[in-house]
Amino acid sequence: MVFLDVELTKKVIVSPDKFKGLNISFRKYLTIQLFSKVGRHKASMKYGYFLSPIYINHADDGRTNQFTNEYLFKVSLNCTTMKPCKGEILIGTIYKVMENGIFLKCGPIQNIFLSEKKMKDYKFSIDEQPIFVNMNRESSMQEGTKVRFKVFDLKWIESEKEFHVLATIEANYLGPMSS
Repeated sequence: MVFLDVELTKKVIVSPDKFKGLNISFRKYLTIQLFSKVGRHKASMKYGYFLSPIYINHADDGRTNQFTNEYLFKVSLNCTTMKPCKGEILIGTIYKVMENGIFLKCGPIQNIFLSEKKMKDYKFSIDEQPIFVNMNRESSMQEGTKVRFKVFDLKWIESEKEFHVLATIEANYLGPMSS
């Protein structure tokens, strides 16, 4: 996973009515508004997933909207992001098992699919719950299992503002991790 420290420019709208009774400095209020705005943005194709704003570099003097009485500030800040890359090794947790494969989560990445075609020697089975079993290695993968996998491919989905990742365990030292 590539972690980046990126500089972003955001516009923040501040309503004086909401700020009045808070008993905090204006800069602190602006910071809170900015961090909540960044928090609502899940990810971007260029930078990956937004994890945490770090600090504000600069905020302009702001402009007043005559009709709403709100102030608009242009703010520059640094933010930590994380972007998945093809070929890297990650660890995810299985949250759904189906006949054609499993779905994993890894940090902010919620759509990781490991196809049964990329699970050499594992066979689907349903006993009490759906599971993939490897009889040769006496190992299994079911909901809650941690899996070391390799990013086989990834695709940016603009409408969902997130990456969809295809995984494989077809290499040495990949697969379910013993607890």
